Amino acid sequence: MDILSFGFLMFTVLLIVLYYAFPKKYQWIILLLFSMFFYCLGGIKSVLFILITASSTYGAARYIQQNNDHQKKYIKEHKSELSKEEKNEFKAMEKKKRKRILILTLVLNFGILCSFKYIHFAIDQINTIANVLGNSGIDNSFRWIIPLGISFYTFQSMGYLLDVYWNKCTAEKNYLKVLLFTSFFPQITQGPISNFNQLSGELFKEHSFDYHNYSWGAQRMIWGFFKKMVLANMLSVFVQDVFANYSQYSGITTLIGAFMYSAQIYTDFSGYMDIMCGLCEILGIRLTENFERPYFSKSIAEYWRRWHISLGAWFKNYIYYPMAMAKWNQKLGRLAKEKLGKSFGNYLPASVALVVVWLATGLWHGASWAYIAWGGVNGLFIIFSMWMEHIYEKWKKVLRINESTWLWRAFQTIRTFILVTFIKVLPEVGTLSDGFGLWKQVFTNHHIPASYGELLPFVTSDLELLVIILGLVLVFVTSLIQRKLPIRAWLEQKTSYPVRILIYCILFFLIMYYGVPASGKAGGFMYAQF
Repeated sequence: MDILSFGFLMFTVLLIVLYYAFPKKYQWIILLLFSMFFYCLGGIKSVLFILITASSTYGAARYIQQNNDHQKKYIKEHKSELSKEEKNEFKAMEKKKRKRILILTLVLNFGILCSFKYIHFAIDQINTIANVLGNSGIDNSFRWIIPLGISFYTFQSMGYLLDVYWNKCTAEKNYLKVLLFTSFFPQITQGPISNFNQLSGELFKEHSFDYHNYSWGAQRMIWGFFKKMVLANMLSVFVQDVFANYSQYSGITTLIGAFMYSAQIYTDFSGYMDIMCGLCEILGIRLTENFERPYFSKSIAEYWRRWHISLGAWFKNYIYYPMAMAKWNQKLGRLAKEKLGKSFGNYLPASVALVVVWLATGLWHGASWAYIAWGGVNGLFIIFSMWMEHIYEKWKKVLRINESTWLWRAFQTIRTFILVTFIKVLPEVGTLSDGFGLWKQVFTNHHIPASYGELLPFVTSDLELLVIILGLVLVFVTSLIQRKLPIRAWLEQKTSYPVRILIYCILFFLIMYYGVPASGKAGGFMYAQF
């Protein structure tokens, strides 16, 4: 279902009405029915795969929980009879059973994910090698339709399973509740990737209608539609033109296009989150936030703690920490301390884990060398900054840099935004060589456009450009305000009710006048492809 369509609005209105009309104890059932209906609209065949994931996750989690409970009960009942060695042997045997089920379930679900997302990329690499060796390749002409939201629901459900295995949460006994956790429609296509303890507490408790939640949720939805339909979709037309014709444009024009892309992807993705978080707020549900003013970050590492927060948290909790603390990695660190010095040994385990995390992050975003390179470049910046941190501190003291001044913070923020922009465009232009080609155009084509039309050849309407500029200024000012106070609270404190009504009427007018036509040209949400 197109979230920007009239049909989706009717879908949400019906959901809200039935959600509060039925007895509160059935509210989660209403959410499940609407989520499955939403998913069915994305393709009936795809429902099979989300059912496989939900069923295998439920079964594996229940087995692990029951096995763990059995282990505790057995040891408690036979405490006086078992020696320490017998207890340890029994624990090891039971843990081996749980681990076997865990691995089988992880392989099944990540195997399905990889089969859909990476099969063509893998075959391409095999065929390249086969051609070099003079052999015939594998037929790669078939096409599979990737199930809706498979990356998000696979990561979320496998995170829940790992939490049960690590005793961070208790396995849910009700299969339908696990199915709702897996398929909850507001987050299935673009996240957030939620923790079971947090999301289940929101989904399964009873909610009463609250006008404040309704008002704030509706305001946030309008803001999200404005960011997506007016700003992101109008910017999309400009960005697509620059990316398709960068070799014909001057370096400054190409650079402007790259900055526009950063604005586009932020307003697109955060716009989606505003729409869905606003809808959930109307229902009394608090979703995990995915953004915290990322373009105000002072380093790339900080940027990734504030952009797509839930994905970063997933990689940190389920890949980075387990790998950084793994016995073999810690042993490698101790060996490095002995041979290469204390500093090298301290940083090595974290660096190894970060390399894996960022290559995996690149692959998660797309099956191409461009995305792998994108992940690698992000990882290299973060690792390099970590290793150079003590040197940076020394130079700051030598140069007497006061880190608390607004000028230094502004420099860090602008520097980070520029670096992030150049890294972002690398996989988005086309192939990896196209990404490097755009970089080259920016740095080598020093031609200064002689006219406004030559500087911005992709602009067909000055009024539309003005709307975009004013809209981005509004987003920037809103972000500044939200550093201290939620914008909706600020509006309530600083403005009268008629003024607030006027503001949202203007946003609604812009959505209808500019956003609706632009949506027909730009397509859907950018992160839905991941």
